[in-house]
Amino acid sequence: MAPILDDTIAAIASAPGGAVRGVVRVSGPATRDVLETVFQPDDDVNWSTARRATRHSGRLQIDPDRNSWLPVDVFLWPTQQSYTGESAAELHTVGSPPVLDRVLQLLLAHGVRPARPGEFTLRAFLAGRIDLVQAEAVLGIIEAEDHQELEVALRQLAGGLSGQLAQQRGELIDLLADLEAGLDFTDEDIEFVSREQLLVRLATIRERIAGLKDQAETRIESHGRQRIVLAGLPNAGKSTLLNALAGRTAALTAASAGTTRDFLEADVDFDGLALTLVDTAGWQTDEDPVQAAAARQRKDQLETAALVIWCTPADLVDPEQESRARRRVEQARPPVLAIQTRSDLSDGTGDRSDRLRLCAPRGEGLPELRQAIAEALSQPQSGQLHLVGSTAARVANSLTRTDAALQAAATADSEELVAIELHEALEHLGQILGSVYTDDVLDRVFARFCIGK
Repeated sequence: MAPILDDTIAAIASAPGGAVRGVVRVSGPATRDVLETVFQPDDDVNWSTARRATRHSGRLQIDPDRNSWLPVDVFLWPTQQSYTGESAAELHTVGSPPVLDRVLQLLLAHGVRPARPGEFTLRAFLAGRIDLVQAEAVLGIIEAEDHQELEVALRQLAGGLSGQLAQQRGELIDLLADLEAGLDFTDEDIEFVSREQLLVRLATIRERIAGLKDQAETRIESHGRQRIVLAGLPNAGKSTLLNALAGRTAALTAASAGTTRDFLEADVDFDGLALTLVDTAGWQTDEDPVQAAAARQRKDQLETAALVIWCTPADLVDPEQESRARRRVEQARPPVLAIQTRSDLSDGTGDRSDRLRLCAPRGEGLPELRQAIAEALSQPQSGQLHLVGSTAARVANSLTRTDAALQAAATADSEELVAIELHEALEHLGQILGSVYTDDVLDRVFARFCIGK
């Protein structure tokens, strides 16, 4: 995609199909001039003196021959403080496809050209309003199919990864500046950074780069339904809770411990949140071959879980065993939500913690548990980048190359070779953020965008 930035573009920016409101987006140096030829504002003074983002009500003459006028609201960004970093506007009117097509044709008739797919976001990137990682997040928001995918893309757009990468790139630039300053004064025996300091700073940066790479490679992928694992000791009320949350008998229950020897699944929806509940076998210390197989299955389920609900019965017999088992779960990757089950067997004096108390057969505590699950899933996990798929693959590849260059720098025989490797590492980091790019890179990132975004 060869960027062309000296013309003005327009496209329908709202979703296809009829709606109460529709949007036509315009961006480019002639935005205001074009609008002044087709738009009649209700307040001429406010329109002509606008120097910041403002909303202007008025009308468009969409058919001069019939003297037909269309009410519109124009949101005008007359300066470079717009999304695209240039003069821009959005025309909000009735969300009828023929009407929006007519508005777009009116603009095109006055010298505006149709926008290409992703061109508004491309201009935002080229203007420095967002980096390449955030541009990919915009596409992630557009393509999000569930709550989790949307949250992932929104967090990426907010700049969490960009900030971490920019920090490491800044430290590399500082290190390179110190190193090259010393190279400029080799004849005067002036040392800006010693070999020991160089290795320490390189090791620190490599450690952080490796952490980012690991997180990118182990990102949480959404498959439409997030998996919630119910865990606890035998006879902790997990199967009863699964049935209560699913609203049907999905698992067999009994008063005796160890009824569940395999894992069971049930799909549920909590206010639009698509989940798969997984009932696992209870944790036991002395395992027979069947129990050992169940433990291996439980471990597999924990590795794919978005959340673990740890069930502690109110009539718990062995707190020490429960504490050991729970610690093992908390050391795994998923966050843990601890609850008390079978609260009808408690006199209210045993558990003084703030954990949620439930009596699943009676439905007590279930609404609060659903809310707690939604809140837990909406929180970013500690240490997780939460990246959209295309970014995760690109980031992992570039960080691998960055680390290889840093490793070569640490083992180089001369400061000149160290400097060369640091330049190489900076180029790979720059490719992630988009400070270094080619037309091929832009084509790969923006090829999947739709028109109007």
